[in-house]
Amino acid sequence: MRLSPPLVILGLVVLLAMAGGAWFVFAPEDMVAEESLPTPPEPPRLVDSAEYETCLARLAEDADAALAEAERWQAEGGGEGAAHCAALALIGLGETERAAAALEQIAARSPASPAARAAVFAQATQAWLLVENPARAQAAATRGLALTPEDTWLLMDRAVAQAAQGRYAQAIADLERATTIDPNRIEAWVLRAATRRQLDQIALAAADVERAFAIEAENAEAFLERGIIRQLQGNAEGARADWSRALELAPDSPTADLAAQNLALNEAGPQTR
Repeated sequence: MRLSPPLVILGLVVLLAMAGGAWFVFAPEDMVAEESLPTPPEPPRLVDSAEYETCLARLAEDADAALAEAERWQAEGGGEGAAHCAALALIGLGETERAAAALEQIAARSPASPAARAAVFAQATQAWLLVENPARAQAAATRGLALTPEDTWLLMDRAVAQAAQGRYAQAIADLERATTIDPNRIEAWVLRAATRRQLDQIALAAADVERAFAIEAENAEAFLERGIIRQLQGNAEGARADWSRALELAPDSPTADLAAQNLALNEAGPQTR
């Protein structure tokens, strides 16, 4: 269970949207709130238990019921499986900071496999990002990567955390590693484009987003990012076309919301921040 890939991308695109000369205004909290947990791919489990699976399955349908089930199970000696389900339920109930700390503690103490523990560190990382604590997110991701050094999702999560702290060179290094491990990881190319844009490396950013399109020609997040790059290059018509396509590909999504905001601002003209 992890936050869906668009959140990872949007987390950085939103944070970097104010690149030099850009006048776009985004609302990161609103965008993050619309993402769902959990989503595929499913990571390894901490424990092998029917009760664990039942509790996890209940998360997407009714976080209150999942928490009640987890607490009942904990009282009966459910151990880390119950604690893990309870922590994930807290995210669904808006108690994300409490959940992040719990997830980190569970991952640190668990006797489960390195892959399973790393997956929980990844959940803690994203929970810390949701409450805008990138330093804690980076620390959690680093602990996860110590267990699974070639986890491209964790590398991207840590890149988001580092970029949020202005550590763009470190973010690019993580994204470089992610694209080396998996050259077809489109999310990493889009993230690196956004990071390079923040450093005013517009030509390199444009090249990265084109690599993303070579992997998947119809990717909404890539269109969103390329639209921002085109706007910075003075290509307002191209920017509008890209944002319009992002809207078509991912309607009723955070990506679409950002694209719509940019289209509206594009029509209105530059504004004072």
